[in-house]
Amino acid sequence: MVRSLSGLTTRGRCLLAAGVAAGVCAAVLNERDLLRVAVFVVALPLFVVLLTAVSKVRIAAARSLDAERVPVGGRSEVRLDLWRTGRMPAGEVLVEDALPYALGARPRFVAERLPRRHEPVSLRYHVQPTVRGIQQVGPLRATVTDPFGLCEFDRELVPTSRLVVVPRVVTLRGLPSGSGIGTGEDNSVRLRAGQGETDVMVRQYRQGDDLRKVHWPSTARRDEIMVRVEERPWRSGTTVLLDHRSAAHRGSGPGASLEWAVEFTASVCLHLGHAGQRVRLVSEHGRPIADVPEGAGHAHDGAVLDALAALRPTHERDIVPGTDPGHGQELIAVLGTIGAESVRELTRYRPRAARSLAVLLDTPAWTDRARVPEDPPAPGGDRGPEVTVEEAAGLLRAAGWSVVVAAPHSAVPDVWAELCRTGISPAPVAGRAP
Repeated sequence: MVRSLSGLTTRGRCLLAAGVAAGVCAAVLNERDLLRVAVFVVALPLFVVLLTAVSKVRIAAARSLDAERVPVGGRSEVRLDLWRTGRMPAGEVLVEDALPYALGARPRFVAERLPRRHEPVSLRYHVQPTVRGIQQVGPLRATVTDPFGLCEFDRELVPTSRLVVVPRVVTLRGLPSGSGIGTGEDNSVRLRAGQGETDVMVRQYRQGDDLRKVHWPSTARRDEIMVRVEERPWRSGTTVLLDHRSAAHRGSGPGASLEWAVEFTASVCLHLGHAGQRVRLVSEHGRPIADVPEGAGHAHDGAVLDALAALRPTHERDIVPGTDPGHGQELIAVLGTIGAESVRELTRYRPRAARSLAVLLDTPAWTDRARVPEDPPAPGGDRGPEVTVEEAAGLLRAAGWSVVVAAPHSAVPDVWAELCRTGISPAPVAGRAP
């Protein structure tokens, strides 16, 4: 009972204090009528506290989301069902569902009467997220008050629900000629040496070769030691590289350059996956983010979108993959601000015969479309000499890459169409990579 008294409002506390004071005065003045009034004034808030406390525990609720995955700028409906679990009627109930700032204002509802469970009160509201990410809807809290406003109790009815805000996906058309093969227009399927299925291909013995791989029939026929070459077919597919370094992007909120890059990456990955290709999504250092098997179609859309929804900027300053991020496959790189040293690291291990496409964001010209104060560029940026967007594009083109520069106002389908046109044939091999 003492704990329940904490639910008294200011009005209830004042009324209780007035009743106690009236009782003391009645005892001092020996006024029985005043004592009766004091007993009534003290008993009223205590009775209301008891009734409201019982009503609080006899309220139940459920929350259901129209969709657990919603794109940025989309709308999702949230339904709340309230009912009472006992025979005792509940008083006025104020229901508030907690929402993060990215989902909008907190919805509030007032239910004067709650029926039994077989006919719950249904409340609905919409959320329209503006920023991608893993958001939590809730918890749902109810404030039960009495008609006199003497006491109120808060109670958590429903815990949080998970809402995945995925990047917006734009419909794309067309593919670069020979896309997914790793080369240009010839569409040839190459072989590479390595562990795999045993093949009858042989070659001359070289110092250091494993003698267990000696192919004795060929050795006897040619009168020189021949060894087997284990090869496997080159697996077609496309690797999409997303540069999500914080130092490589400008702006904040939905108008940031990183959000444009994520939207473009999501659209390309799903477009290639629907075309039946195998798609590998990696970070600027070659770390895997998501993988779409060959011929998956729409089956793995959710995995790619969920991975991009949870993607956060990294604090690395440079791009140092240490190996070919495309693993010899066709590579589509979505890059932010990039220096000469990072260009050299990207192109150092990249075969010039493999198709390499790049979308280079003009981050110095990027403005925040959400009208939020723009974040200053991270100190230190990309190591090496500072280069402009045009100079970085020139370095990539000199290394045999096809490059498209994207501005803040560039539409994703237009950039993809231009990328398909520039990647129709492999770039000419001119000189050595920078």
